[in-house]
Amino acid sequence: MTKKTAVLLLQMGGPDSLSAIEPFLYNLFSDRDIIRIGPAFLQPMIARFIARRRSKKVREYYKKIGGKSPIRELTEQQAAELEAALGTGYRCFVAMRYSKPDTAEALAAISREGITKVIALSLYPHYSRATVGSSINELERVVKKSSAPVSLSYIRQFYNNPAYIAALSEKVERGLAGFPERNDVQLLFSAHGLPQSFIDSGDPYLEHIQATVRLTMEHFGGISHHLAFQSRAGPVKWLEPSTEAKIAELAASGCTQLLMVPLSFVSDHIETLYEIDIQYRDEAKALGIVDFRRTEALNSSPAFISCLAELVRGAAG
Repeated sequence: MTKKTAVLLLQMGGPDSLSAIEPFLYNLFSDRDIIRIGPAFLQPMIARFIARRRSKKVREYYKKIGGKSPIRELTEQQAAELEAALGTGYRCFVAMRYSKPDTAEALAAISREGITKVIALSLYPHYSRATVGSSINELERVVKKSSAPVSLSYIRQFYNNPAYIAALSEKVERGLAGFPERNDVQLLFSAHGLPQSFIDSGDPYLEHIQATVRLTMEHFGGISHHLAFQSRAGPVKWLEPSTEAKIAELAASGCTQLLMVPLSFVSDHIETLYEIDIQYRDEAKALGIVDFRRTEALNSSPAFISCLAELVRGAAG
């Protein structure tokens, strides 16, 4: 067996074509770590119905961003950059939770190389059982079914890691630099939403998000900032305020310059490319926010890759 360590990047995934949207949604709504629809034996059938119904609307969104999610290519680029940063003792692999390459495929690739030591690196900075928890549960299910010997360790979150805060702050600084006067700009941190029931049951996601905002704003004194939550789905109560409501509130208060800061997304995906760049931009401009911008996603920025390498080296001991 090789003495190399495998780093397994855990990410949500996304459809790589318009025809892949319905299967992606089916996988998502079948996951009982995210949503429990009726008894377990009925959920796949219900998930198929929801996926079929929602895919028609979602397909129109993906058409506006090129017909697919770029998340696979972006995550594979992150893996390649991270492997180069870590050096010869490491190999990096990608496991998508709801699309390809899935966890079983990633572990099979690791096994073919004879690697037994695996560090699972969540690309969700903020822990939630709906994201990190689900990916880890799937990983452990696949390992249990596999006959290959695997020693697993985890990087479950990095919401307050100084290198992560520095990488995020770098993007905010670059975004602010494009405005004529930064003190006239309102910052709106937009995190992926989560049902309030998760938080009520002890999920630390909201606390992690708030900590990231607080630590980032230590670098930007004198600038007004706000936090909101996007991507709500379903009739249950979600974290508030919604990003749409906060944009409307800011516009009503006289805001004309707004810089969106996507949180909980380390790669561009439909939440940044469609929801923020198209949907929220159009809503903001209709409300009188004439200068609407978004910070760049972290993607493969050198500062972010350096952060990931630091996390891996720390986990490797």
